[in-house]
Amino acid sequence: MTASHSHSRQSLAQARRLVVKLGTNVIMGADGMPVLSRLYGIMESVAELRRGGHEVVLVSSGAVGLGAQQLGHSGKPRTLELKQACAAVGQGRLMSLYQEGFGRLGLVAAQVLLTEEDFGNRHRYLNLRGTLDKLLELGVVPIINENDTVSTAELESPRDGDWSRPIFGDNDKLSALVASGVDADLLLILSDVDGLYTGNPHKDPSATLIPVVKELTAEIEGCADGQSSRGRGGMASKLAAVRVATQAGTRVIIASGGMHRVLDRILAGDEVGTLFLAEAKMRGKKRWIAHASHIAGRVRVNAGAETALRGGKASLLPAGVVALEGDFQRDDVVAIADAQGNDFARGTINLEREEADILLASGAGKIPGETGAKGRGALISRDTLVLIQENRDKEC
Repeated sequence: MTASHSHSRQSLAQARRLVVKLGTNVIMGADGMPVLSRLYGIMESVAELRRGGHEVVLVSSGAVGLGAQQLGHSGKPRTLELKQACAAVGQGRLMSLYQEGFGRLGLVAAQVLLTEEDFGNRHRYLNLRGTLDKLLELGVVPIINENDTVSTAELESPRDGDWSRPIFGDNDKLSALVASGVDADLLLILSDVDGLYTGNPHKDPSATLIPVVKELTAEIEGCADGQSSRGRGGMASKLAAVRVATQAGTRVIIASGGMHRVLDRILAGDEVGTLFLAEAKMRGKKRWIAHASHIAGRVRVNAGAETALRGGKASLLPAGVVALEGDFQRDDVVAIADAQGNDFARGTINLEREEADILLASGAGKIPGETGAKGRGALISRDTLVLIQENRDKEC
């Protein structure tokens, strides 16, 4: 480990607020039964962290797996209805494990079941943040999961190219959104993998573990391969979560939840898993626009407008728009795409769809009467405009 990497690891002990994501394969064993010794060991580590002044939020998978086990269903549930039924049965069992375990350790666990609307609606998003802040202030350990019994966003696969795609498709992304929302210092994604390798170690025996990632480049993203046997995510979903968290100023570690005392070792500075360093912190509302908001439509722009917007200092004027999609309202978040429909930014729009259509048909260069202030007269002000990362498909 280099001196700079060692310092990065040692500084993890200073993380005050942590989000820990536990994958299904951490909670469930190969026999389909919960691994109680492992789960209780993690709870003991969380209790020690609490006593040391740290605040911890758990994002826990496992409800569907536990429900399948209780219902005697072997294998991974395939249909949406069966997944929801398993979640309904398993969520109670999951919470009973946490409440019993933390209760014995003198801590209170709180169940927080979330849906897409808790993130997509700005008011509910801020309410959620306030609730989690209060729970942590009270010394409670929030246990977060998606409400799979009533919400289908995480259980169904998104359609490619759909601007109305789900905000989160698995608990990896959910944990990153939670980490961003509560301004966590560190996100720990624990699953059945040791971290990010230079290739798939199951296929390439020469693949080696990458200890530290300074920047999530196309080459790094190209290292992702493989999917969890029981969970919904794989390494690609974990790297998507890493991007959300690191843009929020949160460091991330991907590590094996099966390692003995894994949380203790990480906070002690041991070289465990892969550490992803944080980027410059994006402003709160822009983080929400970029990752947590519902997308109500799409605005396609010409090449000149695209170049100006990518420069980061321009607002989107009506003259740069070539097409509109979706029935959006004023202040909705919309995707911004090039003329071919490839999204590269998001922002809040200053007109409803009908007004925007009339304005574009008139050939006006700006919104009439909106002058004087920064971004006024624009369809989308640069104050709410966020560039997003395009999907890449390069080799590691």
